[in-house]
Amino acid sequence: MNLESLVNLAGEAAVLATGGLLIGMAFGGFAQVSKFCLRSAVIEFSKGLLGSKVAVWLLTFSAAVVSTQAVIGFGSLDVTGARQLAARGSLSGSLIGGVMFGAGMILARGCASRLLVLSATGNLRALLSGLVLTIVAQASLRGALSPAREMLSELWTVQGGPSRNLLSLVDGVPQFGLWLGVAWLACALWLARRARIGYLIEASAVGVGLAVGAGWLFTYSVSQVSFAPVQVKSISFTGPSADTLMGLINSPSLTLGFDTGLVPGVFAGSLLAALITREWKVQGFHDGPSMWRYLIGAALMGFGGMLAGGCAVGAGVTGGAIFALTAWMALAAMWIGAVITHLVVDGAVAGSVLAEPLVDQSSGR
Repeated sequence: MNLESLVNLAGEAAVLATGGLLIGMAFGGFAQVSKFCLRSAVIEFSKGLLGSKVAVWLLTFSAAVVSTQAVIGFGSLDVTGARQLAARGSLSGSLIGGVMFGAGMILARGCASRLLVLSATGNLRALLSGLVLTIVAQASLRGALSPAREMLSELWTVQGGPSRNLLSLVDGVPQFGLWLGVAWLACALWLARRARIGYLIEASAVGVGLAVGAGWLFTYSVSQVSFAPVQVKSISFTGPSADTLMGLINSPSLTLGFDTGLVPGVFAGSLLAALITREWKVQGFHDGPSMWRYLIGAALMGFGGMLAGGCAVGAGVTGGAIFALTAWMALAAMWIGAVITHLVVDGAVAGSVLAEPLVDQSSGR
């Protein structure tokens, strides 16, 4: 049975939710095995190292770029209608929100996706931080914080279309994005072999990136056989997590869609991987004051992610894979905000309330 037959039989909403669930499970499982985490990569990079954490992140990013640009090159995917390219974008939001998200990522010891993955492994710190992030994100989107978000977003904007597409600068060079991705992938493989991270982790990191490409291809394919409008998108967490939580709270049933399946899918895939590898373990806070670090970081990520147009995955990897200008600006701002926060909080003011004794949450310990 082909995709069109499935859509005619079950409806595009059910098909999108099922696809989101399966792609989310793949993402969650691969992310748990590879310990994919932008925060860990930033910390390693801030120490002047290009080791295993940077290699894992670059493997994921480059695999997402290669897979997405490959299907675009073959004519199987058109992302010109994606919100990251088609709608008017906020450059000020990308920069300010990206810095806030990067800072929050360091304080909460994980980005939005990593908190969701770790929650499935029994990490109560990540679970509470993820809930706070989600509530603040919802308040930033439609609640009390939305006026502040809108005001900051309007400071510097860019029109949708070619102005938001970095590849439009090299319009005469076919498959330029694909070749860039291949070059980055080769570099990532070299770093991975030098760091000796092992074939399983290498393959899992690539799997995380391929899940992003699969999300783009799947939603576009459904949009081509559906009578109802379908938004072409891929993996993101800030907005979908907020919508999923608010749907569970405010409605007896959820509106089905790609995002509806994605969030529980990531949780289920991470849980399954943690159980198989025997890494599931209940973990809590070390003390009362240390909670401030996580709560402040989660709040910064909730507002910053909505302002920047996505999280470290939604903007940084998913948006980066289609070379959206605002996504690349947000990703750069996340790195800058995270490096500065790490050097200040975990360096210069070590011993303060925020500088909790280091426990590597990115590894699930």
